[in-house]
Amino acid sequence: MADPCRTGTGTWTLRRAATNPTAPPPAPARQFRAPGAGPQQLHRGMTLVATISLFIGTRAAWTTAMASRPAVAGVISVCYASILVCAALSLLVRSRRALIRVDAVVLMTAVALVICGYLLDHAGTDEGVLTAQAANEILHGRPVYGQPWPWLFGSPHVGITKTMSGGADYTYGYPPLTALLAAPVHAVVHSTAAATLVTTAALLVSSVLLWFLLPAPWRSAATAVCLGFGLLPHYAYAGYPAITALALLVPVVVRWPATGEGGRLGSGGVLRAACLGAACAAQQLAWFLVPFLLIGLYAVRRGELGPRRALAVTARYTATAALTCAAANAYFAVEDFSSWLQGVLLPLEQKAILHGQGLMGISYYFTDGSGRLDYYSYGSQLLLLGLLVATLLFVRRLGPALTVLPWVVFYLATRSQDGYFLMMTPLWLAAAATVPAAAFATAWQPRLPHVTGRAKAVLAGGLLAPALVCVAIAAASPPPLRMSLSPRFATHHARVGVTAIEVRAVNTTGTALTPHFASRTGQGASNWWTVASGPAVLAPHAWAEYQVKPAGGFRALPGGHGPGTYLIAVTGTPMTITTAHIPAAPSAIQ
Repeated sequence: MADPCRTGTGTWTLRRAATNPTAPPPAPARQFRAPGAGPQQLHRGMTLVATISLFIGTRAAWTTAMASRPAVAGVISVCYASILVCAALSLLVRSRRALIRVDAVVLMTAVALVICGYLLDHAGTDEGVLTAQAANEILHGRPVYGQPWPWLFGSPHVGITKTMSGGADYTYGYPPLTALLAAPVHAVVHSTAAATLVTTAALLVSSVLLWFLLPAPWRSAATAVCLGFGLLPHYAYAGYPAITALALLVPVVVRWPATGEGGRLGSGGVLRAACLGAACAAQQLAWFLVPFLLIGLYAVRRGELGPRRALAVTARYTATAALTCAAANAYFAVEDFSSWLQGVLLPLEQKAILHGQGLMGISYYFTDGSGRLDYYSYGSQLLLLGLLVATLLFVRRLGPALTVLPWVVFYLATRSQDGYFLMMTPLWLAAAATVPAAAFATAWQPRLPHVTGRAKAVLAGGLLAPALVCVAIAAASPPPLRMSLSPRFATHHARVGVTAIEVRAVNTTGTALTPHFASRTGQGASNWWTVASGPAVLAPHAWAEYQVKPAGGFRALPGGHGPGTYLIAVTGTPMTITTAHIPAAPSAIQ
């Protein structure tokens, strides 16, 4: 049994209690951690999770490489060994310095796997081929904006953005920076790989930069989010200009409340502002972060410096960003201002066909349609405005989530695919690691007399309510057409399908409609069907009979108990959609 008189861990000893019963107990002994002491268990966990994340997609890459590039498969096999060794070391090393070295090896392994993935897949999708073509036009001194390039979309892996007016967009619809960066590469690599190489390099550089900028326990989380889960690398391989914007936003977001401290931007603040402007010149997603960032920056600086000096430093920051963005766009704006402006605003104005995982799915997937799809867009715009006002009023509370709030807006939009959310997730991590809630403790926010406690929650809800009302109107609105279908079936290569559909359509609204037809199985719409007969414009409260034929003359129907196939009729102005199920083929045909 241990001698109770020797215990010195914050409990009374029997000897002290016997000699002086009224004496207070000694203070608990502080646990001293030497500089070389072991790492925190949370740090070990971050490293282990990042290591495990490298397995995602690695087997598929190895399988593909063994069939086409055995040398790449060999490198992937070495990466497997690195993953296993790093997993063991993350739990075994005894010092923080050693664990940081393990983090570095995990990062290098992730970089190697991304490079291997690029070597196996760098053909790009529609974003990549458009950017590469824009780079080629820049090299040859030809116009970039307003020029349709339909021949780029012949490959099956290159998607087409169809519009609700029955057409498609074949033009370049992004700011020019990624194409400018790809132009010198395209002079050497005469293919889409010029664009995908730029975006993949941007992802790798931003991942390494974020790794160095984050506190040590968070670094492996950056590896996992940027490279390990396999989400962002595939967007980079596809040539998405948003990856370039992400790379430029990383230094903007890390410790952003420190920008302009003391009323001086300094070289660091100027660099951050320039990166923000360059990001806006790379892809439109960066635009949505700007107003939130400026509101937060002004509030933090005003709490420190007062209104006049805070406004001055925020104005200098904004001007630097705007000049950088203008410099990247200047040549194209001067060459043809109208085409350039239409090009960079295209994603906001094109009225692309519904797509995504957001609330628009109510009208697209779960009901027969809606005659007021525009209200999803109104709701998205009102949500953006409401979140900006809420950020201004409650910046001390919402400031830590400032890098997440802009992307919530897209959940209500008619185009709400998950890429709009997940491509900026490294910025969420950067803010979580470097922007604590304490950074907003003294931030300025407007005084709201008699608004406390529940009243604040009611006010915040009131700011968001108009957006939800618009979504409710869009979701509850009935489809504008009543359609009855009489399909013609045929068998082609042992597959049952439709060769034409007789459609009787009744316009139940007081607005003339110009319907365009396509089919849908699951989430994606087909190419537009040809209207063989029927009026182009259906008058208010009128009916008409259409004969529509699928692209290629045959549309196969899924067999068994798979998803059904639907005929959709959409209009661009106003934005509407009507969905009708295509009946199954008769048993004689099947």
